[in-house]
Amino acid sequence: MTVPTHTGATTAGGERPASSASGPDARARRAALSLPYTRVDDVFIDGAYVPAQATGRNPVTDPATGEVWGSVPDGSADDVDAAVAAARRAFDAGPWPRLSPSERAAYLLKIADEIEARAEALAQTNTRENGSPITETRGAAANAAGIFRYFATLAEYLEREDVRPFPFAPGQESVVRRDPVGVCALIAPWNFPINLVVIKLAPALLAGCTVVIKPASPTPLSIRFIVDAVAAAGVPAGVVNLVTGSGRMGDVLVKHAGVDKVAFTGSTPVGRRIAAACGELLRPVTLELGGKSSAIVLPDADLDAMSKVLIRSSMRNTGQTCYISTRILAPASRYREVVDMAASVIAAAPQGDPLDPATVFGPSATKSQFETVMGYVESGLAEGARAVAGGRAASFAAGSGLEGGYFVEPTVFADVTPSMRVAREEIFGPVLTILKYSDAGPGRGADEAVALANNTEFGLGGLVFSSDPEAALAVADRVDTGSIGINFFASNHAAPFGGRHDSGLGTEYGIEGLGAYLTYKSIHRKAR
Repeated sequence: MTVPTHTGATTAGGERPASSASGPDARARRAALSLPYTRVDDVFIDGAYVPAQATGRNPVTDPATGEVWGSVPDGSADDVDAAVAAARRAFDAGPWPRLSPSERAAYLLKIADEIEARAEALAQTNTRENGSPITETRGAAANAAGIFRYFATLAEYLEREDVRPFPFAPGQESVVRRDPVGVCALIAPWNFPINLVVIKLAPALLAGCTVVIKPASPTPLSIRFIVDAVAAAGVPAGVVNLVTGSGRMGDVLVKHAGVDKVAFTGSTPVGRRIAAACGELLRPVTLELGGKSSAIVLPDADLDAMSKVLIRSSMRNTGQTCYISTRILAPASRYREVVDMAASVIAAAPQGDPLDPATVFGPSATKSQFETVMGYVESGLAEGARAVAGGRAASFAAGSGLEGGYFVEPTVFADVTPSMRVAREEIFGPVLTILKYSDAGPGRGADEAVALANNTEFGLGGLVFSSDPEAALAVADRVDTGSIGINFFASNHAAPFGGRHDSGLGTEYGIEGLGAYLTYKSIHRKAR
């Protein structure tokens, strides 16, 4: 693949403004960091950091510079065996599952406080691992703490007596018990390495489960701050364990005989393999997978209001977010307005060093992902899409400190048709596509827009932009997706989040997310 590069993207709106960190400050920022974790030789098993049994290493690369700055053990099957054995002992014989839900909730509140105490070091480490802008990662600790605090409020739900009379047999009843499912394998991706672990860890712990965490290989260090918080909160040994390594480690963990439940966030192809393995083992699994969500712009939409949430809802984290609406479906009568607005907003957002608070768009998280995204950009151009912003790899001047980074210009494609690869496949990079639907005649195009939104194998997120809340709700009800927003998108800790079709199985967040870590028992008896 030939990757064109240049300095300074141009659009109809003029030059792309680079972040102030596109100069020598990028090196200075890194030199000023004092991160507690760079090279580590241990894993967390049975309540302590212990030397890994494996001798191999996995490097940790800063995607903004291309420089290796850390490393962790490339774990072995022996490390997985040790971690699962510790979790098994803690579940079968330890105190954790036998505490009351309220007692476990008290630990969750302590963990939340401990996470917030580590917020800045966690954010800096996260940004150096995957290139997420520091303004994004500085919110990770608070969001993680909020998830722990929310699930702590569900202790009362677990403690509530659940007695159900037989419908047609007076004098008989069933007592329903909600028991922890057991040892859980938690496998997370590299784009949000903290919160996509915590949305699994918090409900698992409240339920009384024990866990083994396996982070993605590009992001193995920031999760240690969560493990540190768990240890500082006094959670008993063996309840939370951490191993690191390549994807083969995840495969070993998924198929391990000592694991009772798997929770995975990542790509749909990997999710299919995990689902197949869990199906063979009759093992419960939660899968939060890919997305290709649409933002339906109704003819009456307020484009000024839309412009204020466009990046958050369609390009968050440099486009490396599963639920964002990277397909904009615009009415023909306002198509040019929507294209001009999107191109202007995206072109005006600074790209540069993710450690600079001014940066909106950072690099792709890995060299491999950079190459994948550039392949899609070239595909879009080859199939006739028109780049109204970006459309090339970004480069920075020699000596800037960023010249070795994996930067793709944030790109907006107009004149996109539904058959193009960029309109059908998840890109997972800063690429936005704008498709046109007809809004002539009765109904002003709602049917065509909904059909276009549903013309995908995925079903994870979505948006409807309209000045009429009732009309927007009616359209939202017809979109075949797990979550959808009206004029904005956000995750609600109390509401279920999950995908349909190729976007996954099961849900996270809410009481429904807690239920993924429970197994049920009905005790039948004569009514008292």
